[in-house]
Amino acid sequence: MEKRKLEKLGIDTSLLGFGCMRFPTDAAGKIDEVQAEKMLDKAIAEGVNYIDTAYPYHDGESEPFVGRVLKKFDRGSFYLATKLPVWLVKTVEDAERIFLSQLERLQTDYIDFYLLHAMNKNSWEQMVQAGVVEFCEKLKEQGKIKYLGFSFHDSYEVFETIASARKWDFCQIQLNYMDTEEQAGLKGYELTEKLGLPLIVMEPVKGGSLAGYSEDINERFKKMDPKASIASFALRWVGSLPNVKVILSGMSNMAQLEDNLSTFRKFAPLSEKEAAEIEDIVAALKRRIQNGCTGCRYCMPCPAGVDIPRNFRIWNHYHIYGTYQTVKWAWEHETPEAEKAKNCIKCGKCEALCPQKIRIREDLERAQADLDQHKG
Repeated sequence: MEKRKLEKLGIDTSLLGFGCMRFPTDAAGKIDEVQAEKMLDKAIAEGVNYIDTAYPYHDGESEPFVGRVLKKFDRGSFYLATKLPVWLVKTVEDAERIFLSQLERLQTDYIDFYLLHAMNKNSWEQMVQAGVVEFCEKLKEQGKIKYLGFSFHDSYEVFETIASARKWDFCQIQLNYMDTEEQAGLKGYELTEKLGLPLIVMEPVKGGSLAGYSEDINERFKKMDPKASIASFALRWVGSLPNVKVILSGMSNMAQLEDNLSTFRKFAPLSEKEAAEIEDIVAALKRRIQNGCTGCRYCMPCPAGVDIPRNFRIWNHYHIYGTYQTVKWAWEHETPEAEKAKNCIKCGKCEALCPQKIRIREDLERAQADLDQHKG
C-alpha cells in the first residue's frame, strides 16, 4: 500500500483513505453492516490506515458503526478522522457537546484528524466569532485531538483566507481533473504547497462521474491501459500531486474497494503521455457543454418558478459525461417538478437579464426534451 509522509506531523498515512459516507446499504437505506464491515476489514488488512467519517454521514449512523468496527483493532494502528458539523454550532458549548458525543459514538478517547466540516465564508466567520477554533486548540492541548484541520467548499479567495489564518495541521479540499478551477482548485493546491500544509483530497472521482463515460471517451482511456479501470486514472491524477497525502474514496461495494486497492498497491503517478491525454480528454468533454450558463442567477427568480441555473447545470452535466446515470439522481430526485424546464412560460424576462445572452427559453425546451428522452 502506497504511503505518504506528512513531514510536518511526523507520520505516514496510506495514500488511499477509506471514506465512510457511501457504505453499501440495505433495502431500507440503512448501512449494510455485514458487507461494510468486511470492506473495512479488507482495507485495513491491505494497509489502509486513514478512516474518514463525519457526524451526519448515513443520517448519523456512520460514526457509531465505524466506532463498533474499529474497536477490534489496535487503536494505534490507524488514523481516525471525523468532523465538527459547524452548521449545528452556535456556541462553544454546542461544539463541546457534539465533540463529546462523537467520542462516545466512535468509542475512542481521542480523534486523530479533526476537521471543521465544509467551511465557507459565513461558517468560518461564525466559528471565529464563537471561539470554536480556540476551543479546538484546547482539545488538541488536552490530547483529545491530535491534528486540527478543516474541509472546504467555497471560492479560492475564501480558501486562501482560511488556510492562511492560522497554522493548521492539514486541510481537505475537493479536487479532480475536471474541477481544477472549481472551489479551491489547483490554485488552492499550490497554496498548500507554499504554506507547507498537508492536503487531504475528497471527490477524486467526482462522486463516480469520472468512473465511466460515453464509449468514445471510455475507449481513449482503455487505449492507455486496457487492464485499468477508468476510475483509476482519476485517482492517479490526484496522487501525482506530491503534497496530496491522502485520497479519500467513498466505496459502496467490494468491487470498488478491490479496484482501488489494486491502484494503490503499486501506485504509479501519471506519465507525461497519460497526463497529456487526460488533459485533451478534459478539453473534449468541456466542448460538449450546451450553453455558457455560469450559475450567476441574474435570471432568477423566474415568474413561473423554474430554477433555470439548476436545469442548465444538470443538462450540461449530462452532455459532458454522455450518460444519463450521472444526472439521474439530480434530475429525478433533487429537482422538484415545479422547478423543471417544462414549466417555462416563455415570458422572456430571464433573457433580458442574462449577462451571457443565452437563449434561455429555447435552451430550457431542449434541456427538458433531452433529459426526458433519456429518462424514458
